[in-house]
Amino acid sequence: MTPTDPDIEAIERRLAAARDFDIEPATWRRVTDALAGRAEAEDLIDVAIERHDSPLGPLLLAATREGVVRLGLPSEDEDAVLDELARRISGRVLHAPRASLVTARHQLDEYFAHGRTRFDVALDWRLTRGFRRDVLTATAAIPYGQTSSYTQVAARAGSPRAVRAAGTALATNPLPILVPCHRVLRSGGALGAYRGGTEAKRRLLSLEASGGSVRQGA
Repeated sequence: MTPTDPDIEAIERRLAAARDFDIEPATWRRVTDALAGRAEAEDLIDVAIERHDSPLGPLLLAATREGVVRLGLPSEDEDAVLDELARRISGRVLHAPRASLVTARHQLDEYFAHGRTRFDVALDWRLTRGFRRDVLTATAAIPYGQTSSYTQVAARAGSPRAVRAAGTALATNPLPILVPCHRVLRSGGALGAYRGGTEAKRRLLSLEASGGSVRQGA
């Protein structure tokens, strides 16, 4: 992984030293939260991360000060996701509280409980650009419980013939679920590829198909 900032390294050394003592889990949590909170207050963290349980399995959420920048699905290698964040954004990555992460976790829980049909959380789009960004913007507009084809999404992104490029953009979507690439299917109705695997895609579509009567998320 990319080397971390000296200030972050100092925090990590303090955490490592604390692990040498027999500390109760609740106390350990308070220690780590206090250190992370101090780092956040002193603007030492460029990317805050949190893990969050979901019906699909554990999710990894990452946010800059602009908003949620990455959602890692259970099938993804966590070290690879963290390395991507360090390489493409900053080595100052640390588990820490951040408002957009709290909002995202709350809204994801509502979504999986059939209590939310759209997300209203700040997003940082910096991990995608150009045509790929256009494809994901078009994908974000697909309503809950509905689907589009790769061809339709490519057309809405401005390049009707760039179906393969649209597929690549969707397969590398850094913000799955929040930007619902699972709603894009092949023209014949087949699921197509998904960053989280076809079974996860099937489960998300099934969730939405059975939750059409839930209230609109605010």
